[in-house]
Amino acid sequence: MSHYMNGLVVRSEGAPPEVTELRLPEIGPGQVRIRIRAAGVCHSDLSMVNGTLRPPHPLVLGHEAAGEVLETGDHVTRASVGDRVVLNWQPACRSCWFCTHEQPWLCSTSSGVAALENGLTMDGAPVHVTLGVGAFAEQVVVPENAVIRVPSSLDFDLAALLGCAVLTGTGAVRNTAAVRPGESVLVIGLGGVGLSVVAAARAAGASQVIAVDVTEAKKGLAEAAGATDFVVSSENLSKDIRVRTNKLGVDHAIECVGRAVTIRAAWRATRRGGQVTVVGMGAADDMVQLGALDIFSSARILRASVYGQADTDVEVPALAREVVEGRLSLDHLITDRIGLAEVPAAFERMGRGEGARSVVIL
Repeated sequence: MSHYMNGLVVRSEGAPPEVTELRLPEIGPGQVRIRIRAAGVCHSDLSMVNGTLRPPHPLVLGHEAAGEVLETGDHVTRASVGDRVVLNWQPACRSCWFCTHEQPWLCSTSSGVAALENGLTMDGAPVHVTLGVGAFAEQVVVPENAVIRVPSSLDFDLAALLGCAVLTGTGAVRNTAAVRPGESVLVIGLGGVGLSVVAAARAAGASQVIAVDVTEAKKGLAEAAGATDFVVSSENLSKDIRVRTNKLGVDHAIECVGRAVTIRAAWRATRRGGQVTVVGMGAADDMVQLGALDIFSSARILRASVYGQADTDVEVPALAREVVEGRLSLDHLITDRIGLAEVPAAFERMGRGEGARSVVIL
């Protein structure tokens, strides 16, 4: 039986996204059909449109999502019809070198897959889906290892954020930077991920969390997430941070933009022996230049945090429990609830640095 539904499709490079009717593939063994109920608008989706990434087309956008299971294929054990699930855009295969060496976030099977075909068609022609998901659609078909069950009491819009922004930001603090009580943290870039970093840093006991963005409009959101200081970015950012840290610099700088200029600013704002964690995904040709003597004498650590350096099958359910039990608040992250056709306008707001997360409600 064929299933027809609407999805947000970019037909070719440079073309605007548009809502289009699609035919969903039949599910096979080990696959699950999901009705999408909420999907967050992430900067990675914008990168698929604005040229930062060069995915194949036509392409269904979206990857940060939650929904309910409508149908399961043969041999599926991870989910049942009616389950509330978060979609995992980088599911671990559990058999490659990285997965068997306790680094499932670097799984060689799913890492670096910008888009792939999954049997979805438009006018009979194959269609690609973003990060193997294509969540800006009414339904998706995914392998069972791409679904993670969460409590039915967790609202779909909040559950969706666990699949990317919250897991990425929280994991950067807890797993990669390993922020300890009393330390100082600088957060550059206050989208959904950056605000999750701010909240997680405060929850970890950071004594000072300095939030930075390009516009004063983010100050209220930063304070709601738990920032102790707010700074509008400028060419003098590293000096501004040192003024606020007794000329020492921060223990941790967490960069959530993915640009060479902000990575460099994060490096210069960090104390000797401190750590810079890069969360933002940038362009391949945006080169970061650091002096060889500076690298040696500063004794700083520079590292990336991919998908929060998290085992998603363990940490997404744990985060879901924290939300349900009231120990983790996400309400401040959602600034707009929209429909599929409004995603291009959400991209425009994101490009202007407005708001936190827009969530598509289906």
